[in-house]
Amino acid sequence: MKWRFDDLVTFLDVMETGSITMTAARLNLSKSVVSKRITDLEAALGTQLFQRSPRKLLASDNARAFVERVRPLVREIIEAADTVGERYSAIRGTLRITAPMTFGTFYLSRLIADFARQYPDLEIAVELDDRMVDLVKGGFDTGIRIGILKDSSLIARKLCTDPRVICCSPAFAAANGLPQNLGELGSYACIDYSNVNTSQLWQFENPAASGEPISVAMHGRIVANNGEAMRDMAIAGLGLVLLPMFIAAEALRRGTLIKVLPEARPLPYRIYAVYPPTRHVSAKVRAFIDHVARHIGDPPIWQMPDALQSGGREAMESRAESPG
Repeated sequence: MKWRFDDLVTFLDVMETGSITMTAARLNLSKSVVSKRITDLEAALGTQLFQRSPRKLLASDNARAFVERVRPLVREIIEAADTVGERYSAIRGTLRITAPMTFGTFYLSRLIADFARQYPDLEIAVELDDRMVDLVKGGFDTGIRIGILKDSSLIARKLCTDPRVICCSPAFAAANGLPQNLGELGSYACIDYSNVNTSQLWQFENPAASGEPISVAMHGRIVANNGEAMRDMAIAGLGLVLLPMFIAAEALRRGTLIKVLPEARPLPYRIYAVYPPTRHVSAKVRAFIDHVARHIGDPPIWQMPDALQSGGREAMESRAESPG
């Protein structure tokens, strides 16, 4: 008995969801068809891929080893077919996107909506999560990464550089005063980011061109794993906060946050679009990344004077709806 490509695709989805029921819903198939495809694949391979029980579906060691080999190969086949078919067909299929929560809700969702209107035959699945997501294991076509990219096999396209700013509420400044230099910074209460191991060290550019970044040890009474939550707690007067401008811009415009040590230059964030390595970038991934890059711009829209006057999200929406 020979294995079939549809069986491999179904197997990959079951490995991702851990459920025949969920895979059936995602692939628009009946549970019996999904079960038969898995059984047929097991028969073709001559090995058991899953241990089945009324409540659980457990992947075997063979399944876990097999999925690591098969996933990139199946992705290559699908993307190669997409590339060959570009000249004959419109962008279609499913585009799976992952992005950080706040960036997704503030800016990316509007761009995705505009992109979806342009390509009505394309299905789009978006997952927002501030944790680092494995694109390959998660089955994502592309994602947005913010910060310093760690060494990885992902292909990255830089979208823009986003400065970071130290902020606090006017009430906090009135009650506690403000540091006059970086040496005083560490004595102030701060709100820190829990998803980065070194977040307790705030790093700044060194005025000496060849100097190492200046690190300031901070001790946050409050930590959070989401930038929007950190911003809101700073607005409530709970301490200093170090935020990327895409989160801080609107609060600074409204005056609910003010800049602290404006002459200091925290190491900026870089925002990237990333996708798994492949010889053929699919038309849908290339079109989406081009769309995001065009509408964000570099410097990005939330740093432009009109954005600071009219509100970053409103300006982004206006640009997304503009032609071209």
